[in-house]
Parts: sequence; structure tokens; C-alpha cells
Amino acid sequence: MTVELHRLSNGFRIVTEHMPGLQSASLGIWVLAGGRHERIEQNGIAHFLEHMAFKGTKRRNALQIAEAIEDVGGYINAYTSREMTAYYARVLAGDVPLALDVISDIVLNPVFDPKEIEVERGVILQEIGQALDTPDDIVFDWLQEESYPDQALGRTILGPSERVSSFSWDDLSGFVGEHYGPEQMVLSAAGAVDHDTLVAAAEKLFGHLPRTENRSTTVPAKFLGGERRVIKDLEQVHFALALEGPDYRDPEIYTAQIFSSAFGGGMSSRLFQEVRERRGLCYTIFAQAGAYEDTGMTTIYAGTSAEQIGELAQITMDELKRSADDMSAQEVARARAQMKAGLLMGLESPSNRAERLARLIAIWDRIPPLEETISNINDVSTGDVRAFAAKMATRAGTAMALYGPVDAAPSLDELRARLAA
Repeated sequence: MTVELHRLSNGFRIVTEHMPGLQSASLGIWVLAGGRHERIEQNGIAHFLEHMAFKGTKRRNALQIAEAIEDVGGYINAYTSREMTAYYARVLAGDVPLALDVISDIVLNPVFDPKEIEVERGVILQEIGQALDTPDDIVFDWLQEESYPDQALGRTILGPSERVSSFSWDDLSGFVGEHYGPEQMVLSAAGAVDHDTLVAAAEKLFGHLPRTENRSTTVPAKFLGGERRVIKDLEQVHFALALEGPDYRDPEIYTAQIFSSAFGGGMSSRLFQEVRERRGLCYTIFAQAGAYEDTGMTTIYAGTSAEQIGELAQITMDELKRSADDMSAQEVARARAQMKAGLLMGLESPSNRAERLARLIAIWDRIPPLEETISNINDVSTGDVRAFAAKMATRAGTAMALYGPVDAAPSLDELRARLAA
């Protein structure tokens, strides 16, 4: 399998990986603009724009967009994150030109029909309502807001209802003009694809776009931390804790990922074994490491009863402190193996490969060899993981969000004091 990268004269990038033996391909356009690139009055517009791309172009209406891909048995979708927006499809090899034509059409030629804007506004307001009714979703939005208060990175991707209710054609077009320049786009494809063919097609479709040299810059994020407690009559308390971590270019990101796996990444992890298996305090508990361009966070989540939230939170802090002293070589080796296996197993999917290629281009503007990534994982020692855990327990910024019957839950200050004891 060979990764190839080409850059058009206007900065548009094409990255592909041919996977022999496959009869299908995944491809898409990743736009390096998401929630954190919005001004406060724009909050939610990147996601609104993603929805509107499927509501009609100069060449196709909404039904024709869906039928074009589904008539050939393919799949098309999109998502918005805090740092990018993706429009992608999975099709059989012979339908790759069709998929690229459709995806480029929805990215380059949306019409933003006022009637469709109103229809989709209603859909997104329903989506916001659904998120508010899903405790283990909304608690992470609140945790993000407490981690990065009054910052673009802390705001929700969906945006508040009052802003979504006011977005207009001018707002959508303005965001495209600011952030959908060719140097902010990556065409990524994997599977049964031919690099030269895609480059030639991309030149015709995107080569005419002018650079947007005066685009706005991202405001650096700063993890500040804080606490939010929302009382509601639910069956469980939803507990989410964030600890400041490295950004995705920091070499310590590999240590953060291995630590989070050993600490709460699976059934053999410390949190799962101590909190669920030994004490029966919850059904779900996990830890994960996330990262952005200039910051990151290790997140811990659990759902438990109002009577047991105090014990669960205290044990979580105790286990964090203890992992700095006695995280074993066996635990670290298991976490390394899980990380490598997850990476390699994921690469058997062309969709995962296309996603990975786009993200690596966004981060590094190159594709680091897989061997380099594996070597970085292997280089993380038990000492590195213990030192990282110690930093998490003693110096990392912290944030907490609680939702449900939270009266008996300890405060963030009490949990910090427990870490310091």
C-alpha cells in the first residue's frame, strides 16, 4: 500500500492510499474549519453549513444528491468537529468519479435556498433538543465549556438555539468565504483508488479556486477549568472530569493515550476493575485522551447513583494518585498493545484510512510512516506513564461537570484536595 500526496498550485491537497484487493473506496473533502473557528455570534454555523450542503446545489436538489450515491449502493455523510468539517462517501471502485463529483458539488456549489434554510433550521433545533435530553452527551458539552470558558474551543458544536434560529443566507455564505479556501481543504481517498486520476479530477474541480490569504486565524486556547453542577431528577448522576493534557503535536500525546488506556480504557483497566468489578458502583466508566492543535485533555466519565457518587469520585482520585506510584510494566505493555492493535485493525477499513490520512495532513502537512507511529508508541516506558500520572494528579488543570441528582457529589475543590493529600 502506497501513500501519495500532491498539492495544487492554490494549496489544495490530495492524499491517497491504494489498497490492493479492495473493490470499494472511501473518499471525502476535509475542510480545516470547525466549531473553534467561529466567532461567538457564529456559534453553530459550521454545523449548520454541513447540514445545508446536502439541501441542494446549482446542479442537484436534496433528493438527487442522496439518490446519486444510493442508486449505486454507496453511502454519503458528513460531520462537524471542533477543528474540521468532513464530507465523505463510500462507493464501489467504478463509482469513485461519481462520488467525487457529488462531494465537490455539495462543497463548492450549495445554493442555501431560503426555504431549505428554514426546514433545516427546524431539524437542527430538534437535534439540539435531543442532545439536551441525552445526559451522557450534554455533560461532555458542559465539561468542554468549563475546561475552556469564554473561548471558541469551549463552545458547543451545535450552537445555542437562539443563534441557530437567526442564521441567514449571508451568514452561511460569509463563513464559506472565510474558511472554505483551497488551502483549507484536503481530498483524502483510500481503497480502490488511483492517485493520478484523482489528482487530474481535483485539478479540474478545485484548481480554479483562489487562495483566501486573509482568512482569520485561530485564537490559541487555554485550559482554565471550573465546575458545573446541574440538578435534575434522573436515575443516575452523570460525572465527567477533565484533566489538562498535551496537544496533538506534543510527543507526550503517546504517553497520554497509553495512560488513559491503562487507567480507564477497557475491561482490564484500573477504573473498570476497581470501580465496577470490585465495588459495583457503576455500569459505565472510562477514560480517554483527546487532543487539539494547541491543547488537550484526559477525560473520565461515569454514571452512578446519587448515593454512590461520592464514593465513586473519591476512588477515581485515589486511583489516579496510586497510578503515579505503582502503574505496572504489565499494565503499560497491555495498553501499548491495545493502542497498536486498535491502530492496525482500524487500517483494514478504507474509511478509517481516508480519515487518518486527512487528519495527519491537517496536523503535520505530511503523512508520517506507520513505522514511525508504532515506534513512538513502543518508546513509551512505564516510567513515562507514572510521571504523566503524577503530573495529572499534582499539576494538571481540572474541570468537572455533573448532571442529575448531584446534591451528595463532592465539589471540584474537594476532589483537588484529595489529590493533594
